[in-house]
Amino acid sequence: MLKPLPMSSTIDTLAALVAFPTVSRTSNRDLMAWVAARLSAAGAEVRTMPGTDADRINLWATIGPPGPGGVVLSAHVDVVPVAGQAWSSDPFRLADRGGRLQGRGAVDMKGFLAGMLSAAELAATLPLRRPLHLAISHDEEIGCVGVRPMLAALAAERFLAAACIVGEPTGLRIGAGHKGKVALRVDARGRAAHSANPGLGVNAIGMGAAMVAEVEAVAAWLAEEGLRDDAYTVPHGTAQVGTILGGVALNIVPAECTLAAEFRLPAGEDEAGLVRRLEAAATSVGAARGGEILVTITNAYPGLAEPLNSPAIRLAASAGGLMPVTKLDFGTEGGLFREMLGLPTVICGPGSIDRAHKPDEYITRDELAAGDAFLAAVVRGLTAEG
Repeated sequence: MLKPLPMSSTIDTLAALVAFPTVSRTSNRDLMAWVAARLSAAGAEVRTMPGTDADRINLWATIGPPGPGGVVLSAHVDVVPVAGQAWSSDPFRLADRGGRLQGRGAVDMKGFLAGMLSAAELAATLPLRRPLHLAISHDEEIGCVGVRPMLAALAAERFLAAACIVGEPTGLRIGAGHKGKVALRVDARGRAAHSANPGLGVNAIGMGAAMVAEVEAVAAWLAEEGLRDDAYTVPHGTAQVGTILGGVALNIVPAECTLAAEFRLPAGEDEAGLVRRLEAAATSVGAARGGEILVTITNAYPGLAEPLNSPAIRLAASAGGLMPVTKLDFGTEGGLFREMLGLPTVICGPGSIDRAHKPDEYITRDELAAGDAFLAAVVRGLTAEG
């Protein structure tokens, strides 16, 4: 059996985690085996949970007595790629640059995961009255896809807990909400012809351009008439086209054009209605031009809108999470914990999201220590009656 190395601090744990190059869509089994061994050594009940395939799994661990009043700490282990980025050191070897702990995933979000492991080891020494649960997921960075099989399995078991803390980097500010996302693929199919007589063909790029205009019209509608929430930096939903591909050569009327678009929407916005609007435009444009346009949802995750009287907010605040609550511009797995398990959920973790996904990503020693203090307070709270 794989044995964990003895750890002297959360920083040492972070160094070990960063050394596993768990880029999204690649295997995470080695890291998960190391984490499972570490948690088992602390006395946790550890379960390998279903993932999207055999190479990418999730872990679920519990310390303390059974019961519904526990707390879930959540982190993902996948990181974004480093290809094409100019790092000043090996991205998969933690470097201390004057108190900046630099490495891929250091802040997003292996720093919080390292703190979770320290918290689990603390929990194992305390007389817990309620359980501590650790949810460790894969492939969050590509649309929160990995956590879903684990949550579905827990929902089937009718899992209950008092609250969930997703430790994305918020500077320990309590995040009570984030926008949801709908990713869409639009495929325009026309008919090829010689460009000397374009009337004999159906120009798929032209149809694609009409759909770009429709997405931009949706964006304008969201800004002017959509649901508003001034807690967000952008206080309404957004829509945009991110990529477009079509055509073979200038002298051929293009038969195919594909574009990728997205909606980012505050919780409560009419997501289904906006998708129907795009589908209706696709039908209309295709019919008018003699081609066909298909709209497919390729990924979606829900937004989060935690009420101010939520027990998750009270928990995070009592442990030292910073008030007032905020709402986050980036997506997280938090909305899925809320939607699929009905768990009161907040987003609260050390470090800044502004450093994520960049070369020389880092978390500071002080931020990691503050995260440890926060999680220690959460764990000690489990020794009290619920």
